[in-house]
Amino acid sequence: MKSDYIKSRRSFLKNSSLITAGYFLLPSCTITKKGTVANKYFVSPELSEEMYAKALAIAKSKVRGGPNDPVYKQPYVDAAFNSNIFYWDTCFIACYAKYHQDELPIINALNNFYNLMEADGFICREYTKEGTPMWPKDHPVSVNPPLLAFAELELYTVHQNKQRLIEVYPKLHRHFNYLLTTYRCSDGLFINDALGSGMDNIERFPRGWKDDGQGIPLHNLHPELFNYDWPSSKWNKQGRMVDISAQMVLFARQLNEIASIIQVTEHSNSYLQFIHDTTEAINKHCWNEADAFYYDLGYGKQIPRKHIGMFWTLMAGAVPKEKLERFLAHLTNPDEFWRTIPIATLSADDPDYSGNGHYWRGSVWLPTNYMILRGLKQYNKTELANKLAKQYYWAVSKVYEATGTFWENYAPDHLTKGSDSRPDFCGWTAVVPITIYREFIK
Repeated sequence: MKSDYIKSRRSFLKNSSLITAGYFLLPSCTITKKGTVANKYFVSPELSEEMYAKALAIAKSKVRGGPNDPVYKQPYVDAAFNSNIFYWDTCFIACYAKYHQDELPIINALNNFYNLMEADGFICREYTKEGTPMWPKDHPVSVNPPLLAFAELELYTVHQNKQRLIEVYPKLHRHFNYLLTTYRCSDGLFINDALGSGMDNIERFPRGWKDDGQGIPLHNLHPELFNYDWPSSKWNKQGRMVDISAQMVLFARQLNEIASIIQVTEHSNSYLQFIHDTTEAINKHCWNEADAFYYDLGYGKQIPRKHIGMFWTLMAGAVPKEKLERFLAHLTNPDEFWRTIPIATLSADDPDYSGNGHYWRGSVWLPTNYMILRGLKQYNKTELANKLAKQYYWAVSKVYEATGTFWENYAPDHLTKGSDSRPDFCGWTAVVPITIYREFIK
């Protein structure tokens, strides 16, 4: 049942009071004599320092593993939803752990996935405490946004450890090739699964679609833990997804960057050709000129759902300059994505949108916000990136002042946690008080 979906997600929130307790706040600002808002998004240095220290302390408390662990023999920093480890969560943890590698063993966390990688390059998006895949290899639900190269370059930017890149490059290349040969279609685009995309309850199929039996069937490895049995699990190869296609372009760009740093040249031409061909396919098939937006495909036709996944094209460098301004107009439109807390993960004019969040049907999430910040920087949209960073950072600070902690996600239309959100989430939300502070606020 879909109604059971959020409660069972990652089998993590057994205490339902953490979900249902709401914290609704009123914006605070200073009004000048002329009635204008002064320093609306100002956060005091004292509060910033407190938030930074609190996030780091929470993250350090979630270091686990070690010699007594049956599988994960080295201490590693973790999201700590439950006893499992999660792929894209770990990649975003790298975005702040890079600044505190002496305290937060992020390299060990990444190595957990390399150590469990199969010979053909398959890495599951989630592993159990026994080191076994949570999801079946023959279904795209097992694939998360492929961001390991991104995570490695995040670490490299701080410590310039070239030897680390030499060690991981062959594994990254093999992982890339597995995804390329398994999920790329003849039109140059990629398939995925809604849960595998990380945006769990954003439906990717056409409105009103009923299961036609044409998707890759799912045999759930752990139905006792998570009952993934609603239409999203049956929609995959019937469609094409913009986010995974753009993420693969990003993966190729970053593999090529790593190869250049370590002076490996044998794969460069193939990476460049892939980048060209996939970018061309995204813009040929998924760009809607009338709407100035990218859309997923279903049976070769565009599916007009506006969600945050389309903005991965920015970080991938896949948006042609002549399309950029019209595309960004959706991002900055308060009737679409730029809400009280920007950026909503589902456009506010979508029938499924929830101003309280309802997980990925509106909630503001760190991984997608940081992705957009980096994408804006990719296109030299510094002013807009700074505006987003300051407003988002301020909103998180207001919820922190009211609740004393950081949340898995935030409500787009209220200064509060998302309606389905876990507390002490450091986890990727620590990127806000640590990385966004260091890179955009300080």
